Amino acid sequence: MKLKKLYLLLSLLLFFAPAKSDTGYSFYTGTFDTIDKEGDDQAILYGIEHNNPLLFRDTIIGKFAPITGAFITDKNSMYLYTGVEAQYEIGVLNIVPSFSPGYYDPGNGKNLGMGLEFKSEIKFNLDIFENSKIGYSYSHISNNDWGDINPGVNNSTFSFSKNF
Repeated sequence: MKLKKLYLLLSLLLFFAPAKSDTGYSFYTGTFDTIDKEGDDQAILYGIEHNNPLLFRDTIIGKFAPITGAFITDKNSMYLYTGVEAQYEIGVLNIVPSFSPGYYDPGNGKNLGMGLEFKSEIKFNLDIFENSKIGYSYSHISNNDWGDINPGVNNSTFSFSKNF
């Protein structure tokens, strides 16, 4: 089952990857359910996110772009998402809030109440080299009380981003 989810994840990312160059990928890892009071649902997560700098739009309230990504945990939980992010640059620091609805499959991990879940996230990236960034993010995933239950999860990750 884990291999099937991995193939699905890679297929979706290749499908949404643009034909043009100068596309950005972020690879991240961290803790799923950082604030787990019982201590039984915490897991390590591994993810990838795609954004295309060619699709950024400058507005009076910031620079916006679509994002698509996915992560899988060591308990076979999987989240596939697509949404929008804003970027605010302050020198070498980038502050990147985002919102992404997506599909969640609990696997052997935490039951979040339904398949449709919403992720809100704040990232802090530092430009380290030309077209490369390292970052930290904190996110919350929940179903807005639309499911049978809504325990929600908070995640903490570290990332490496590169434009190719």
